[in-house]
Amino acid sequence: MRDDAAAPPGHAWTYTVSVRSLCEFTAKRGDLDRRFTPSATALEGLNGQIAVTARRGPDYQTEVALGGVFEQLRVRGRADGYDPARGCLEEIKTIRGHPDDIAQNRRHLHWAQLETYGALFCRDRGLQQIALSLVYFDLDSESEIVLRQVCLATDLQAAFVARCQRFLAWAQQEAAHRARRDAALTQLAFPPGPFRPGQRSLAEAVYRAAIRGRTLLAQAPTGIGKTLGTLYPLLRAMPAQGIDKVAYLTCKGTGRITAMDALQRLRSGVEGQALRVIAIVAKSQACEHPDKACHGESCALAQGFYDKLPAARADAVAQGWLDAAALRQIALGHQVCPYYLGQELLRWSDVLVGDVHHAFDANGQVWGLAQAQDWKLALLVDEAHNLIERVRGMYSAELGLGQIRAAMQSAPGSLRPSFNALLRSIDDIAARQPQDHGVLDEMPDALKLGLQALIAALGAHFQSRPLAVGALLNLHFDLMRFQRLAECFGDHSMLEVRRSPEGAGEDPMTLPNEDDFEATLSLRNIVPARFVRARFQGVHSTTLFSATLGPPAYQRDLLGLPEHMAWIDVPPAFPAQNLTVRIADRLSTRFAYLGKSLNALTDLIAHQFEAHPGNYLAFFSSFDYMLQAANHLAARRPEIAQWRQARAMDVSARALFLDRFLPDGEGIGFAVLGGVFAEGVDLPGRRLIGAFVATLGLPPLSPMQDQIRARLDKIFGQGHGYADLVPAMHKVVQAAGRVLRTPEDRGWLWLMDDRYGRPEVAKLLPRWWGLGAE
Repeated sequence: MRDDAAAPPGHAWTYTVSVRSLCEFTAKRGDLDRRFTPSATALEGLNGQIAVTARRGPDYQTEVALGGVFEQLRVRGRADGYDPARGCLEEIKTIRGHPDDIAQNRRHLHWAQLETYGALFCRDRGLQQIALSLVYFDLDSESEIVLRQVCLATDLQAAFVARCQRFLAWAQQEAAHRARRDAALTQLAFPPGPFRPGQRSLAEAVYRAAIRGRTLLAQAPTGIGKTLGTLYPLLRAMPAQGIDKVAYLTCKGTGRITAMDALQRLRSGVEGQALRVIAIVAKSQACEHPDKACHGESCALAQGFYDKLPAARADAVAQGWLDAAALRQIALGHQVCPYYLGQELLRWSDVLVGDVHHAFDANGQVWGLAQAQDWKLALLVDEAHNLIERVRGMYSAELGLGQIRAAMQSAPGSLRPSFNALLRSIDDIAARQPQDHGVLDEMPDALKLGLQALIAALGAHFQSRPLAVGALLNLHFDLMRFQRLAECFGDHSMLEVRRSPEGAGEDPMTLPNEDDFEATLSLRNIVPARFVRARFQGVHSTTLFSATLGPPAYQRDLLGLPEHMAWIDVPPAFPAQNLTVRIADRLSTRFAYLGKSLNALTDLIAHQFEAHPGNYLAFFSSFDYMLQAANHLAARRPEIAQWRQARAMDVSARALFLDRFLPDGEGIGFAVLGGVFAEGVDLPGRRLIGAFVATLGLPPLSPMQDQIRARLDKIFGQGHGYADLVPAMHKVVQAAGRVLRTPEDRGWLWLMDDRYGRPEVAKLLPRWWGLGAE
């Protein structure tokens, strides 16, 4: 919903709201109830509505646009259908099961929506009364359950006025907040201190993208202040462009901390601090009672949630700064759930800070609300070099025979036939593979039928068991996810089949029977553009920024960015001579040469350390290779201090590793390229003076990697490097970016492989490194 600045003559509304939003705000009552009941997807809901309206007569009217004004409030919406022969207005809800299984507060909301449509319809057509039908269409049985009542127009109008009165005070408050916010942002000054080198050009590019409604790819090196350089211009653009929300999204949690710090500085410069900022906190982090279920019978913070919500919501918007601590304090003060209070407050905040899945996942909360509420949304995506892999994961799924068999142990006997049908289909697919790994170009019909049958059987099972938890319910969710992705299977994805002996690795003295194997089906997304192209088209503007985004075509092709996207490559914030880059062009880290190259590799590391003592990071292609090199150096040069990344390190272990990089320290930290210490690590000044990258960063050779390369070659042609070389160089540049963190830093970078001298490699590295790339 948003302020409407263009009211026609004779009207003076200041706020526009949808029927759905009006009713959600005023008609929800009682407990929070998040118990699982089988429900329809958005697509199934649309298909259900089509199925119902197709059964009506030829004069039946669908998608009836309605609107009305109450004082300064304009209400708009579309009723699902009107049957003039029966004088009946209908609201159609697609469900699985019976309406009695729907939570009471949801059913009350459905009636409130229909009654509001009825009031608008009667006023629009001058009717004295109307029949209202709430139609529940059960997907499984394809039957209709119709709840019907005849209402007087005066009664419907009275209920409509009462809802509008309850909402209007809030709407007027929100309109006033919007006016204060926009006036303050128009005068927003950059935080004290000058722009850093490169920061102004980045800010100007973000501002131009916002005012033109474009997508921007911004490659900007470490040290220029990307967080402030993107947030500040977008906030300045909000008033003139009518932007409702800014979402600052990151691929890692550390980026969200930085964003909140920057927003706190910016908000302090907004008059009256008239900018509402919220951190989207994960449920696992916000839940006060993880041992309890999310409904009023189990958790005290769910009891009467919607009755207590108005007061909690009012306190929250008055405070305006809603980080995790503030949300928790407000929620517990009103005895409501902090997580679900935060979900409600997304609607009433100006800047949303969270993970990228909130905008790009199929069930992303920010994206869903933006569509439902008609927000004019602007996105900032930090660490955007990770976005392709993150989105691939969002639209990939996996099923294994072992997982299904384990869940089957807790299933009632009535479900066994459906389980066995799916198990047979997976077993047959795996048995037909000539090797232990294969890729299918089509989704087998037997698999699709098996999925449908078991999902339907599990849905019927859980219909009468809303409190169910455990492996069986988890499998149900996994099957539905797999099915949704299978329904849109195409060139953008691959169905990988992996087969291994059942019980492999459990008893090395026992040889497995060749007929007994464990099979896993992985529906792997390769080109996420199929799923997220509409996201970039459906927002006002998007800025993706990182130190490693090039070449622009890589992001454009794989993410489906608009053809007219803008691109900027910001120069570094420090003189190029501050980083000395060298290539060890007589050293190879190819697999066949790993053992032979250890002497030369450790000699080079030792010579660099002797010439310029200090702290270094050395990156390798794998843990095995890293340990070989570290042990070799320790044996030959035991006086050089060293510390090593472990395969599994918790937060405290990571902190201890980084604490070894003291300003006056000397030693070498051994780590894996692409791991936790290869990006997002800030060791300024003498804490880190150099890095060795003893790998080209290419993915390991495997049948799957060959298939990915072949598929991308088929879609985009050959020679692009999208499957290996481009993402490898992103990892290298990210690791190298640990060395210089401020304009005053100086350091060394050794690229330890002869292939770094090749033109196709050098062109993917920063030009200011001076490696000869044009």
